[in-house]
Amino acid sequence: MPELPEVETVMRGLAPVLEGVRLEKVQAFVPKLRVDLPIDFEERLTGNRVVQLSRRSKYILVECEDGLTAILHLGMSGRVSIYGANTHHPARAKHDHVTILTERGDLVVFNDPRRFGLIVFSTADTIQTHALIKDIGPEPLGNAFDVDTFWARIKTRKSPIKTVLLNQKVVAGLGNIYVCEALWRAGIHPTRRADRVRRKDAEKLVPIIRDVLTEAIAAGGSTLKDYAQVSGELGYFQHRFKAYGREGEPCLTQGCGSTIERIVQSNRSTFFCPTCQT
Repeated sequence: MPELPEVETVMRGLAPVLEGVRLEKVQAFVPKLRVDLPIDFEERLTGNRVVQLSRRSKYILVECEDGLTAILHLGMSGRVSIYGANTHHPARAKHDHVTILTERGDLVVFNDPRRFGLIVFSTADTIQTHALIKDIGPEPLGNAFDVDTFWARIKTRKSPIKTVLLNQKVVAGLGNIYVCEALWRAGIHPTRRADRVRRKDAEKLVPIIRDVLTEAIAAGGSTLKDYAQVSGELGYFQHRFKAYGREGEPCLTQGCGSTIERIVQSNRSTFFCPTCQT
């Protein structure tokens, strides 16, 4: 499933196409994705003007001038493509479930073969209390994510630190890939209980999480199976993985000599070095 860097990359790709632009024609070709589309989906968006795009955790928020805010989640296989006004607009493909034609002639297409994505409505005034948004923790790239806040949220939890980091109520947007990478860099074993992570480890982990996410965004995210940028280009951070997906390969810490191992935590693969991470 796309994680924070991939969603941020998609949001940044959409922003120059949609912000300040009126939506000429919005069409939905299915009644539901993971959940039902709003019954007035086409009517509320067609003719509306987009004010701004933003991201909250793994959700893209599309705020319109009439106060409507659309919440988009890519799900496991959802992707967004943009076809410029001066390029060929292809015929609708099998899993193209939503299309948006802008007043400039750009075409935005949401394709989701597995239909695990969603698009629901809220408003600019109530978005922070929406069921999907209200319990999300601080953004890891924002000022609210600091050592004191992070430490307070993990120091009494008895679950493994990796499981805690995946909890969106603790910190927003982190997923399996980047948690594995951050814990490897911090030298923290993924099965260590969160309440046994020392404050000095938390002081190291906070900037490492920021660095991993920032590097991944700069690389356009990680392409594993379904994800691609809105331009159609693939992200390439996966070529910089130090832990994720490297089972049986040498640990890249100089002088380590161990190999990366894989275990399963909460039905997800965890990759780590048994020597460097304690």
